[in-house]
Amino acid sequence: MFKNIISKRAVIMPLLMLSAMWLGYFLQMQGFFQSCFGAIIPLLPEGLLGIITSPLLHGNIDHIISNSIPVAVLLFLLYQFYPLVANKVFIIGWLATGLLVWLLPPIDILTGDYMYTCTIGASGVVYVLAFFLFFSGVFKWNMKLLTISMLVVLYYGSLVWGMFPEELFYNLQEPSKISWQAHLSGAVVGSIIAFAFKNVGDRKKKYIWEFPNYYSEKDDKLWQEYKENHPEDFLELPYKKSDDIWDHLDELRKR
Repeated sequence: MFKNIISKRAVIMPLLMLSAMWLGYFLQMQGFFQSCFGAIIPLLPEGLLGIITSPLLHGNIDHIISNSIPVAVLLFLLYQFYPLVANKVFIIGWLATGLLVWLLPPIDILTGDYMYTCTIGASGVVYVLAFFLFFSGVFKWNMKLLTISMLVVLYYGSLVWGMFPEELFYNLQEPSKISWQAHLSGAVVGSIIAFAFKNVGDRKKKYIWEFPNYYSEKDDKLWQEYKENHPEDFLELPYKKSDDIWDHLDELRKR
């Protein structure tokens, strides 16, 4: 019974992604991927590799742990409730987000100065998954999928603040190391993919009474045949004469 409820891919895919992330972090600790190698470096050719590799790299143990939990949860929800499009959402979201981050000019939003930035981490993928799961449920207006949307809002609603530069909220002594560009890119890409796939898979169920002009010749024929073969089901009920108060006049006088 358990196997029929939980999809195998909903378990395997998060485990594979987590294994790849932690392998990437282990290789970093061994001296690989140094000096921004494997990171997204906006607008520079050497940063194109990061579109593929950057979600597997992280700055420190806290960074990878903070991304591991939402990646596991959101990937499970994606593959469990959107199996028909899960692979497309994951792959397109990963690559499109990385490409968008690479295309965004690395400019300090407060000073306008150009910054040489190296973006790593799976947070862009997290935003793709979270925004896809939320908006897909809304676009489809399916009760089961809307429940998933509400769960995403409940646990990851605060992600929306990550789409803005940290400098807007705090007076920092040095530029923030959090890539709001990756978060914003993931949110935009996830929302667009949700809209693109809104007609694929489960959607809002429409019942027959929601179609006022519905007519089926086949159903009508079956109905007529049933009436002909079971006339007793359509006999009028015996008419019951309403009581006349005058018929009970003597009885009332005795009271």
